Amino acid sequence: MKKKSVKRFFQNILLAIELTIYIAYLHFDKVIFIGIIALDQYTKAQVIDTMRVGETIPIIQDIFHITYVINPGAAFGILPYQRVFFVTTGTLILLLAALYYAKLKKIDKVMRLGGMITAAGALANLIDRVRNGVVTDLFDCRFLNFPVFNVADIAIVLGTFIMIYVVMFQSEKLNGIKEVRQP
Repeated sequence: MKKKSVKRFFQNILLAIELTIYIAYLHFDKVIFIGIIALDQYTKAQVIDTMRVGETIPIIQDIFHITYVINPGAAFGILPYQRVFFVTTGTLILLLAALYYAKLKKIDKVMRLGGMITAAGALANLIDRVRNGVVTDLFDCRFLNFPVFNVADIAIVLGTFIMIYVVMFQSEKLNGIKEVRQP
């Protein structure tokens, strides 16, 4: 009797795993979108809860550190303390993206993925601006001499590069134009 219940237990676990994978497959873009926001907010919360502003923890000395920085502006700290501008602009851009989501389903999957990744990063930073008035940054790549950044910033840059790649190298595919080669 116990063998059957143990077997049924493991069958149910396998079924739950298969169902999760299937749902993730069907809604891959939404899973990526939510995952980026969750990872960004989690990493920021960990830094806020455990570090002081300006504190740094070397992961690889002089190469990569976790540094708690607050950014009151946009990328590279430009336009500091323009919270209303950033919240308004970010909200409008995300509303436009939501309105065009249905149209995005008709275009190239890679372009849609790039847009989804970029939108997730923008929303994650917008959450910070609404909640705190500033964006929390934490990744400090000292060997690259970059400003400190966060998961949302990575998503914005990665998503933008994906969309640029598609426009530059797959524009014929997006426009439905097939290349005709001369003999």
